[in-house]
Amino acid sequence: MATRKNTQPPAPHAADSHDLIRVHGARVNNLKDVSIEIPKRRLTVFTGVSGSGKSSLVFDTIAAESQRLINETYSAFVQGFMPTLARPEVDVLDGLTTAIIVDQQRMGGDPRSTVGTATDANAMLRILFSRLGKPYIGSPKAFSFNVASISGAGAVTVERGGRTVKERRSFSITGGMCPRCEGRGSVTDLDLTQLYDDSKSLNDGALTVPGYKPGGWSYRLYSESGLYDADKPIRKYTKRELHDFLHREPVRMKIAGINMTYEGLIPRIQKSMLAKDRESMQPHIREFVDRAVTFTTCPDCDGTRLTEAARSSKIKKVSIADACAMQISDLAAWVDSLDEPSVAPLLATLHHTLESFVEIGLGYLSLDRPAGTLSGGEAQRVKMIRHLGSSLTDTTYVFDEPTTGLHPHDIQRMNGLLLRLRDKGNTVLVVEHKPETIAIADHVVDLGPGAGTAGGTVCFEGSVEGLRAGGTITGRHFDDRAALKESVRRPTGTLPIRGAATHNLRDVDVDIPLGVLTVITGVAGSGKSSLIHGSIPAGEGVVSIDQGAIRGSRRSNPATYTGLLDPIRKAFAKAHGVKPALFSANSEGACPTCNGAGVVYTDLAMMAGVATTCEDCEGKRFQASVLDYHLGGRDISEVLAMPVTEALEFFGSGEAATPAAHRILDRLADVGLGYVSLGQPLTTLSGGERQRLKLATHMSDKGGVYVLDEPTTGLHLADVEQLLGLLDRLVDSGKSVIVIEHHQAVMAHADWIVDLGPGAGHDGGRIVFEGTPADLVADRSTLTGEHLAAYVGA
Repeated sequence: MATRKNTQPPAPHAADSHDLIRVHGARVNNLKDVSIEIPKRRLTVFTGVSGSGKSSLVFDTIAAESQRLINETYSAFVQGFMPTLARPEVDVLDGLTTAIIVDQQRMGGDPRSTVGTATDANAMLRILFSRLGKPYIGSPKAFSFNVASISGAGAVTVERGGRTVKERRSFSITGGMCPRCEGRGSVTDLDLTQLYDDSKSLNDGALTVPGYKPGGWSYRLYSESGLYDADKPIRKYTKRELHDFLHREPVRMKIAGINMTYEGLIPRIQKSMLAKDRESMQPHIREFVDRAVTFTTCPDCDGTRLTEAARSSKIKKVSIADACAMQISDLAAWVDSLDEPSVAPLLATLHHTLESFVEIGLGYLSLDRPAGTLSGGEAQRVKMIRHLGSSLTDTTYVFDEPTTGLHPHDIQRMNGLLLRLRDKGNTVLVVEHKPETIAIADHVVDLGPGAGTAGGTVCFEGSVEGLRAGGTITGRHFDDRAALKESVRRPTGTLPIRGAATHNLRDVDVDIPLGVLTVITGVAGSGKSSLIHGSIPAGEGVVSIDQGAIRGSRRSNPATYTGLLDPIRKAFAKAHGVKPALFSANSEGACPTCNGAGVVYTDLAMMAGVATTCEDCEGKRFQASVLDYHLGGRDISEVLAMPVTEALEFFGSGEAATPAAHRILDRLADVGLGYVSLGQPLTTLSGGERQRLKLATHMSDKGGVYVLDEPTTGLHLADVEQLLGLLDRLVDSGKSVIVIEHHQAVMAHADWIVDLGPGAGHDGGRIVFEGTPADLVADRSTLTGEHLAAYVGA
């Protein structure tokens, strides 16, 4: 008899059952007991209105716990040097893998940090030049602008065979740092015409430095020093007199019968004014410093940051300074042309790194570009380069709006990279608003329904088709397409830009219309920011709102940042006849136990610090006596806990009516921040919220021209409509609005479009179209025109 074979498939291996990242009961920031399951080795996109809790779930819960668990595997000694992370508020986190966070934090603004040093491309170039460069000048350090040349000699004591022997030793390190600018590429000079009027004598009041008034001690130090004739015009001074006046070393002398220290005017100003942080200066001194200090290219190294010796060593007539100044796409071709078997592995790795730049759409940068000048989107893509060629699999990559600053043409490329990372077997989590990227997701998590306290719940979880059919805000707006305007506004004048040549611009001449909404667009790296920020300086009549981070500690909040707290404090003080300082948690009214922080921090060395709510003030931040004062039935802590919309009503009428506070709250509501509470720490706001907070503070500025740099960053599709309404109101009130933007809805809404291109870097820098959006769609001659036509369905 034939035996029947058992046809049942073998039971799955226990190790293959962990295919989900499970989150149960997440309560970080505004999350309300969120429980979700995320598939591993898939691309999951998190979406929802700005402030709905996406970053809280992805970055502050999943990624933070993964990093904390990895840090705990190191010894206590190593952990002492690492950032400490607290365990997020969540009941269960299961199935986590190693998380690699690629966020939009701007790169360090250190003057010596460049694209090359941030990506290790410079390190490889230095080794290459130290091996192949002719003439040979030394080790890789000789090509580094972070290493100064030093040498020394002296006696050292050595113990040998029970005897103490003195020996003479000398050492020298050859570095590549230019000694004049110390590797910064630029030197600061004082404009002497801003310090004094050389046609006058000191007795006639020649000095024009703030605080140096005739008759004051600072002035008499020079006019009565006796080192030069105070009645002689400064332009007639001899070389010796001018040196004593401007550069003399500190010296004790009797002036007007009093012992004083005399020193030259320039070192004195450098010590008293230039050594201070610019932000902490008084406004009139800051204005003087901005006028008097000029940054000029270092004349010794011509801005390359390197010594003459480092620039003299060449490979195929190219020095390391030339290589770093090349556009990366050209540098990759040059490295490819080198055929040296002795350094073959180095060349292969360097070529791969440079090709990654080109592939990710950053081939237009150069390695000597200062890292602080990169936009948020560029900085994020530079960080991605490390991971593109990585052999690691089964890791979790976490991206924060990777399409920021990308033209629709470049978004397709970015989508390809995200899919490649997934196909290598990685879990890819992306926080994103752009429908083009949501469309490629394997799994979508939509948070909402609103922002702030109205958000923090999962509204939808599933496929993109399910999202479209679902009734969530994202689902309803997913296929929204802004239509072209029926009629455009007529300009009231023009702002001429002539011969713009900043960075890659090619002597551009353009007239920007005033009194209308103008959109400047073009692929990433085509020269948009260079044209606008380089040619329209913020100042008289120009309000520039860029993507720079907001400065502020955990004590800062929307009320302090916008200046709203001042009228509120004064209103409380006036109602009770006490000092306004009592109603500040950073001043006299602060709870003495927690110093007005609301929480008490306990530092536990390499363990995560613990923040416990202050027992005395119960987190209200104020002394109990201060909370006895009420305005309109509320104490100051209750007022700071109000969301903007509630505060708008509270300060609008009745006993608490405060017009100055009402005006600021009106602007906050205008930019869509109605749900944010007045006392919420700035550190907990999302990127989109911070930019809108900045916009609200600048809306009261007396300026006729507003320059906005990608205001849709971090905005949900539904919020973009509100932003367009705000821009319209600004233009209708008589302002001129210039927006650097890639979002097709903003382009379609514009009155005038200036398109730069056709490519990036040295393939860009020209104006390829200027006219109305309808003309651009009809023309379709540029990449922007093609994408805009597809978007509006023309």
